[in-house]
Amino acid sequence: MPPTDPGRSTGSDGTVGLRPPPEHRAPSDHHQWPPASPAAGPLLDDPAGWGAADTPAGPFALVPVRPERDLGRIVAWMNDPAVAAFWELAGPPETTAAHLRAQLDGDGRSVPCLGVLAGVPMSYWEMYRADLDPLARHYSARPHDIGIHLLIGGSGDRGRGLGSTLLRATADLVLDHRPRCTRVVAEPDLRNTASVAAFLSAGYRYAEEIELPAKRAALMVRDRARRHQL
Repeated sequence: MPPTDPGRSTGSDGTVGLRPPPEHRAPSDHHQWPPASPAAGPLLDDPAGWGAADTPAGPFALVPVRPERDLGRIVAWMNDPAVAAFWELAGPPETTAAHLRAQLDGDGRSVPCLGVLAGVPMSYWEMYRADLDPLARHYSARPHDIGIHLLIGGSGDRGRGLGSTLLRATADLVLDHRPRCTRVVAEPDLRNTASVAAFLSAGYRYAEEIELPAKRAALMVRDRARRHQL
C-alpha cells in the first residue's frame, strides 16, 4: 500500500485515507435502514445491538454488512478515485467481496459495518479487536483494545467536519457497549495531517508514531478514562 498522500486529503475530515494496513485486508432503499442483521462473531459482539448514537447530524448506527444487500453500494464507494487511492480495492465486485468475505468468514475479530446516519447508509467501517490483530505487534496493546478503519462514501459528506462527529460517536458506542474495552485506537498515516486533526477533534489523543509494514502511522487513542474530558 502506498503511504497516504497528504495532498490527496479531502478536507478537514481526512477520512478517506483511513485504510486498514495490508494484514487486514445493488444499493438498498433508504427506508429499509437499519435492517435486521445476523449477529457478529463472539470476539466483538454484535454492533447491530448497540443501537444508535445521537449526533448533531442525526442518529448514527453501525449495521454489520451483508454482502447480498450491501456489496453494490460498497463497490461503488471503493471505485471512487478518492477512496481507491487509499483502500486499493477498486475493480470488479469480486475484489471487494473477497475483502468482506475474509472478515465475515473469520472468527469475529473484525466486523465490517455500514455507518447509517439519519437512516441513510453513508460510510463503511471495520471494527476489529486490535489486541488480536497484527497491529498489536507494533504498539503496547491492551486486552480488548478496539480498532477502527473507515471511509465516508459520498463526496458531499466529506470535508465538512462530519468525520470527527462520527469518529466520536463510534468510539462512544464501543465504550458504552464493551465494558472491558478501555480504549479505541486507530492508525492513520502520519503524513495525513487532516486525518490526525479529525481524530484530535473527536477526542482522540496522539499517542506515538508506529512503523507499520506499508506506512509510518500516528497511533490515535480515545481513552475511556478521558472520554468526558475531551
